[in-house]
Amino acid sequence: MNQESPQAHTFSPRPPGATAAVVLADGTVMWGRGVGAPGAAVGEVVFNTSMTGYQETLTDPSYAGQIITFTFPHIGNVGANGEDVECISPAARGLILRADITEPSNWRSTRHLDAWLTSSGIPGISGVDTRALTRRIRESGAPNGTIVHAPNGEFDLPALRAMAANWPGLIDMDLAKEVTCRQTYTWEESLWTRGQGYGHQTRPDFHVVAVDYGAKRNILRCLAAAGCRVTVVPADTSAEDMLAHKPDGVFLSNGPGDPAATGVYAVPMIQGVLASNVPLFGICLGHQMLALALGGKTCKMDTGHRGANHPVKDLATGRVEITSQNHGFAVIAESLPQGVQVTHKSLFDGSVEGLAVDGKPVFSVQYHPEASPGPQDSHHLFARFVALMQERA
Repeated sequence: MNQESPQAHTFSPRPPGATAAVVLADGTVMWGRGVGAPGAAVGEVVFNTSMTGYQETLTDPSYAGQIITFTFPHIGNVGANGEDVECISPAARGLILRADITEPSNWRSTRHLDAWLTSSGIPGISGVDTRALTRRIRESGAPNGTIVHAPNGEFDLPALRAMAANWPGLIDMDLAKEVTCRQTYTWEESLWTRGQGYGHQTRPDFHVVAVDYGAKRNILRCLAAAGCRVTVVPADTSAEDMLAHKPDGVFLSNGPGDPAATGVYAVPMIQGVLASNVPLFGICLGHQMLALALGGKTCKMDTGHRGANHPVKDLATGRVEITSQNHGFAVIAESLPQGVQVTHKSLFDGSVEGLAVDGKPVFSVQYHPEASPGPQDSHHLFARFVALMQERA
């Protein structure tokens, strides 16, 4: 099929006052008002349905390579602070908003969201019909796009479209290596409480080694609050180096990109841990790579799951939990070998949301039990992980 060249496309003219745009790979242009940092970024355009926790969402390393469309219109209304960040350097490429950012109204706010976006180097746009864009993503899949904030009003639309069209997309892209830690470190900070801030774990019962594929801070806090001393290691750590820490348990974190690409180096490590019979708990990308290590396969989803309102059914108990999710790949149920059980399913589309291995202290979930942002229905999974370590002690 002959593809139309970017130069041959007729673009909509810039409306008066427009200082930002989103240009999709097919030439669609959405105009608006710029927020955050001036500049341009290219990535996969996705949507998130959460009504709260936009700062946690923007700093989730799992959003590396993605431009986030927020379906909730009031983004920025509670401002920003230094406590609700999930990583030091945000990995999201940009954000798309319906309404302008308003003045913050929250007792925990320390700065305006626009100022925080600017200091974090994140470009954004407001004034976009996010309902229409969300419907487009839902019906046709997540497109590649370029977001640009140009205060001077100058836009090279053919070049912006070419950036989007030439971006390779997330399939076969290993982004964990871009967001992982560069060296091993110890984590002791535990969960936040009003009036006291974050606590510290000083008397741990177990030692957990957490593999950082893009780990969120609140996951590490949940492990610490559950009684664990946490050692965080880079994504490419070998099984030998992992087990040299003598862990009571191993945790596989969330992260961005294609699990098959990251699995090139992660799968051999996971298989080594499985052979050692050390209790293992994986979430999100860690869940997907556990499936790969067990002989399963993953696939790219059309739209993915992103939000804090996703119902998941525990097949053993029949209990339904409302979960926080952020993933664009999924485990293929039919690819799983004998001895690997699907334990949880999405009530939205029936996709695999949890795994367990017969006869081994190993389990995983596709969603985010640390609830940052999101409901706390799944906090009990950290206690389940601790129980496996207690049984083995």
